[in-house]
Amino acid sequence: MTPIQQLTKGFWKENPIFVIGLGLCPALAVSSSLANAVGMGIAATFVLIGSNMMISLLRSIIPSKIRIPVFIVIIATFVTIIDKLIAAYSPALSASLGIFIPLIVVNCIILGRAEAFANKNTVIDSLLDAIGMGIGFTIALCCIAFFRELLGEGKLFGQAIPFFKQDPALIMIMAPGGFIVFGLLIAFKRLMASKGGN
Repeated sequence: MTPIQQLTKGFWKENPIFVIGLGLCPALAVSSSLANAVGMGIAATFVLIGSNMMISLLRSIIPSKIRIPVFIVIIATFVTIIDKLIAAYSPALSASLGIFIPLIVVNCIILGRAEAFANKNTVIDSLLDAIGMGIGFTIALCCIAFFRELLGEGKLFGQAIPFFKQDPALIMIMAPGGFIVFGLLIAFKRLMASKGGN
């Protein structure tokens, strides 16, 4: 696989949410607004990049019997860093995302990429994989959040959109709306794949 393919595979072809089906809890919980989606995407991407690179660097000295606990400690370190940075520089986002930032530690995407990829590949490949999967995660979150915020509140990034502001469908910003949008986007992705669009 070329470096460009390594980087871009997570955007759409192997998108962690729409294809692999990982990270659904934060995807549905924080995607009621685009601001939350972007914030969570950036946080998860930061953790993916840091943990993938560190695990790839240390893979030859981590005993295989304790690799998962070691991975979790490494991931938790980067989650703590990003949690403190968000709390310091964007308290409103920190309050909005709440417990879902610390829960990145157990996000299946992060641990899955550590076990399936970073543990077996070079630092550069692991970096490219982390960036691609992080961007793919952010794209998926933003796709879900776009429809939920637009249809559920009549806004985008908190700004009112005239036609949609009139009579928003409040169910869209609630849990059922998240599942509806998620299901429709997966159906769209599979339709595109069946027509040869990956």
